[in-house]
Amino acid sequence: MREPDALEHARDLSHANTMALPCIAERFWCAQDSASVAAALRLANANDWPLTVLGGGSNLLLPARLAGLTLVPELPDITFAPGEGESVVVEVGAGVSWHALVTACVERGLWGIENLALIPGLAGAAPIQNIGAYGVELSDVLLWVEFVDRRDGQCHRLASTACGLGYRDSIFKRELANQVVITRLALRLSRRAHPQLGYGVLAERVSKSPGLEEIFSAICAIRREKLPDPRELPNAGSFFKNPVVSASSAAQLTQRYPELPCYPQPDGRVKLAAGWLIERCGLKGWRQGAFGIHARQALVLVHFGGGDLAELLAFSAAIAERVHATFGVTLVREPRQVHEADS
Repeated sequence: MREPDALEHARDLSHANTMALPCIAERFWCAQDSASVAAALRLANANDWPLTVLGGGSNLLLPARLAGLTLVPELPDITFAPGEGESVVVEVGAGVSWHALVTACVERGLWGIENLALIPGLAGAAPIQNIGAYGVELSDVLLWVEFVDRRDGQCHRLASTACGLGYRDSIFKRELANQVVITRLALRLSRRAHPQLGYGVLAERVSKSPGLEEIFSAICAIRREKLPDPRELPNAGSFFKNPVVSASSAAQLTQRYPELPCYPQPDGRVKLAAGWLIERCGLKGWRQGAFGIHARQALVLVHFGGGDLAELLAFSAAIAERVHATFGVTLVREPRQVHEADS
């Protein structure tokens, strides 16, 4: 049987992941619409190939070789439609740059995702991780997620409430992991101002009653100051989640470290600042071989070149061990590791 024209072999993905880890995809397919996604899934199923879905590669750790089929859903459209009252429903294809989406919404005066500016990656990956920053998460505005199910080849729509969204977590990382390909999502934004300024670093950078563009610009400036451009210094963004501990554990820690940033959660637990913990251990700017901790942001691990996944994992484990030995707090990696066997 003749292979589809869309199918490539031995595709180099070293520049398709922002950590710049060396990786070769055994087979590669770039889909421009849902029908092409479904065709790729049928081909993978028929041949019993492992499947890897790759977006912007910003929150992913790749092995040296990806067996099976690597699929990139490049669905590029954005639409705006009136919602109830002052709300606007924004539908976006999985292949749209997340920051381009935020920029387009700010330009139209739509509130809701301005605090999520400059988060790298594509829109299709946003629900998987339930992306969040500066007191705002995707779950605050998400209406639904549309996907093609690998098991039946059909397109389905899942309401936000059924997506199991939590802190850097969703059903797409658990029950539906490797089972679906997200093609589209919808957000409910608003024309009415409702600035989210709960994080002190942001409140300090804007006026008392900031406008939408002022907040957007401040977020962009803060992120550019703290986070290296992966095109210049490869990185996967925040490498560790901010740990969430019990209120009693947080109280014990703040007795020893009164300056420790703490953020009470609705369930009574307390979120700690992972970057502060790492920095307090004296690790900010630490380098070992091909990898290091960024000199301005301790949450970001950077790749100076020549390293691989095994070296990165060993380096990150050493950081987590130092934090646990000092504070008794366990750090959990944020980027998803793709294994050769289950890719």
